[in-house]
Amino acid sequence: MSDQSQQPQQAGNAPSFQIEKLYVKDASLELPNAPQVFLEQAAPQVEVQIGTQIQNFGESLYEVTVSATVTAKSGEKTLFLAEAVQAGIFAIRNVGPQELEPLLGIGCPTIVFPYLREAISDLVSRAGFPPVVLAPVSFEALYVQRQQQLAQQPAGTQATS
Repeated sequence: MSDQSQQPQQAGNAPSFQIEKLYVKDASLELPNAPQVFLEQAAPQVEVQIGTQIQNFGESLYEVTVSATVTAKSGEKTLFLAEAVQAGIFAIRNVGPQELEPLLGIGCPTIVFPYLREAISDLVSRAGFPPVVLAPVSFEALYVQRQQQLAQQPAGTQATS
């Protein structure tokens, strides 16, 4: 009988992970040279920048954001600049720091990223351009790279991503 009475206590301390909400936090689209850009025949050069941020804003609640800035240029002319920040609220309980950091730095951004891809593609296509489909991102590689940068820094300084 003692085993049965301990099970509810253990279940209450079991690690849990739950997606509470996924949402577009910010979106922006600029076409600084419209309408002339629609006459451009050359294939544009597209540059993509990806970033992540983590914020603990309540007991066991974390907001993880993944942002993308997509700039398309033809020569010196900017055809468009599309930016989006996709966010997720995650409830994470009874997870130790060793597991929490990779979960927030790798797992959560991996969940959020497909929604960011869709937001960017939709913004660009609504602007009258062929959709931009963001290439898959290895958040594990970005996390490892960030950890290595932090390890190489002198004490008292912080890295930015």
